[in-house]
Amino acid sequence: MANKTKKIIIFDDDQDILSICQFVLEDKGWEVSVFTDCRDIEERVASINPDVILMDNWIPVDGGIVATNTLKASEHLKHIPVIYFSANSDIERLAREARADGFLSKPFELDDLEQKVTSALG
Repeated sequence: MANKTKKIIIFDDDQDILSICQFVLEDKGWEVSVFTDCRDIEERVASINPDVILMDNWIPVDGGIVATNTLKASEHLKHIPVIYFSANSDIERLAREARADGFLSKPFELDDLEQKVTSALG
């Protein structure tokens, strides 16, 4: 086995979005973990060590901006690309504020989701 399976974490409190994203990304052969809040975010992310993180803006408890900034402030986790995704019309500014590596507006096409993740995986 030459390539290790790529791991993705999705933080979103919308069960439908989690299910759809998980299905689509696992169908590509990636390992997907989902969380409906961002409690203990550093511990959760460190234990999985994902290749990419999808972060919702309205995630409980602190919200996506605080959660993403927490990750980007961590010496061990800041290299992990974070794709910010939200239905907020100001997503580009929010993603910048969060120091995310990219963003995806909700609702999104599943092809766009795949493309963003593939591109973040390098």
